[in-house]
Amino acid sequence: MDIRILVKLTSRAWSLKILALMQQGVPGRQAPLLAAAGANRTGFAQSLQHLVDLGLLERNPGHGHPLRPEFRLTEKGTALAVTAQTIDALVPDTEGSDLLRRVWTVPVLGVTTTPMYFSDIKRKLPSVTDRALSHSLMRLQEQSWMQREVNVEMHPPRPLYQAVDTGWQIGKAVGLSV
Repeated sequence: MDIRILVKLTSRAWSLKILALMQQGVPGRQAPLLAAAGANRTGFAQSLQHLVDLGLLERNPGHGHPLRPEFRLTEKGTALAVTAQTIDALVPDTEGSDLLRRVWTVPVLGVTTTPMYFSDIKRKLPSVTDRALSHSLMRLQEQSWMQREVNVEMHPPRPLYQAVDTGWQIGKAVGLSV
C-alpha cells in the first residue's frame, strides 16, 4: 500500500472500520453500518463521505433512497477493505479500537516494522508534525504496540522505535511501500 493513500484513508476515524465491516458482509447502508460500528452519527457520516471522495465507495445505482443511499465497494476499495478487515481482526478490544481510529496510529505502525529513529519515521511520514508523531509514539508505547530503546552509545543518546506484538502485525498487514 502507498503511504499517501494510507494517511488519507486514516485521516477520518471510522474509515478503516467501515471498509472492514463492508468486507465482512454488513449491508452498505448507513443504519446497519452505524449499528455494527457503534459510532456516533456525525463522525460516521463524515467518514462515509470521505471514503466516497477517495473513490473507495460508490453509491449502488438503483438501490436505496436518495436520503438513505446504499453504498458498495469500488475495485480500489475492495483491495483496501481486505487489509482493513485484517487489521480490525487483530484488535478485538475496545481500547485498541479507539487507538486505531486515531489519525497517525496505522501509518506509524506501518513504517516502524523495523527499528527507526524519530527523524527517520518523520521522513517517511512527511505530513506529520513533531507533536503528532510524538503523541502517537507515546500512545502506542502505552498500548504496548511500540517498543522504545535508547541507544546510549550514541552522543547524544537517541531512542529507537519499533512496532512489536499486535503493532508489528498491523504494520505488516498494511504492507507499506515508501
